Parts: sequence; structure tokens; C-alpha cells
Amino acid sequence: MAQTDWHLEGEWIKSCNCAFGCPCDFNARPTQGHCQGLVGMRVKKGHFGSTRLDGVKFAAAVQFPGALHEGNGQLQPIIDQSASAAQREALFAIMSGKHSAEGTLFQILSLIVTKTHDPLFVPIEFSFDKAGRVARLLAKGVLETDVEPIKNPVTGAPHRIQVMIPEGFEYREAEVASANIRSAGAIKFATQGSHGSLATVVHTPQGVAG
Repeated sequence: MAQTDWHLEGEWIKSCNCAFGCPCDFNARPTQGHCQGLVGMRVKKGHFGSTRLDGVKFAAAVQFPGALHEGNGQLQPIIDQSASAAQREALFAIMSGKHSAEGTLFQILSLIVTKTHDPLFVPIEFSFDKAGRVARLLAKGVLETDVEPIKNPVTGAPHRIQVMIPEGFEYREAEVASANIRSAGAIKFATQGSHGSLATVVHTPQGVAG
């Protein structure tokens, strides 16, 4: 199948049930032995072929019984209901991994996810302040995460830490934060004070471009 050129540039949230400093970024096992989390993106500039994706918001809830590389994961796509039919199909095509090179984010997801639940189309609210380590994603009635700075346990002052991954397939640099999650779709779970990452990303068929 011929691949279609695409580009996603924008703001990226990852929240999961692990302790601060997601072990997956270090090729270590999940804190609790399993993974429950979400990713969300607000596209600032993007396209799939001739379909523009500027301004589109989407998310996915995920669950893995063990480490991600061991597979058997579940995923539920969630797309802002304001996205057009063409934009929805474009996002599904990108998420399928069929238009990405080997070893890139969406191609890897296509290998480790064995069950994809029916997609949901609901209003999505998205706020993002990377420098302040503050963000919020709300997919109405389905998925929510609130992100705030990690607090010093003695003084209560904001604690700042960054993760740099020069060859990362998800992002190259992220601010680490504290996240609360409430997931009520096909994949149900909740966390409080778990891991959060905030990054600005550029994804292409060849991988992370910035």
C-alpha cells in the first residue's frame, strides 16, 4: 500500500498510572507492573495528504497488562466532535501506523495494541502551559486529566524536572509533572498524583522531527 505524507505539529500530553518519571521512557517496567494511561494532542499545524488538520484535538486511552513492549494492549481513540469526516478518517489512517516508517510511534502502537475499541466523538477541551507544567484535557464524559507541577514534599514549592530523549520516538524533550486521571470509556481507571509529561512535538511518517 502506498503511504500518504502527513504531519502533526502541536502540544502533547501523556498521563499514566506510574510514579513521576514514567519508567517507559527509561525502558523499565511500569511502576505497578501494568500500564494505564492516555495521550492527547492539540494540533497546531498538520495535514494528511490534502486534508488539513490544523486545530484538531484528539486523545487515546490505553491499557497494557505488562510492559508496553510485551504487547496485548488496548486502545480507545477519542476525537473532538468538531472534526470533519475527512479529518476523522485522516487521524484514523495516521493512528493505524500504515503510513509510518518502522520504529516510529504509530507504527509501534500498531504492533503492541491488539484490541482497539470503537472510537468516541465528544467535545474536547484542551489547555496547555508547558513552561508552567499546567495542562488540562477534558473529553466530555469520557476522559479527563489535570496536570500540575510536582511539589516539593517538605516546602510545597514547585519542583521542576525535564526528560531529554535525543532519539525518542514519542518526543525529544518533556516537562515532567503530576497528573490526575479519570477514564470512563471502554478503558476505566483513575489515578491521583501520578506521572504526567508535557511536550511540544512534530510527528511525521519518518518519526519525531522536533
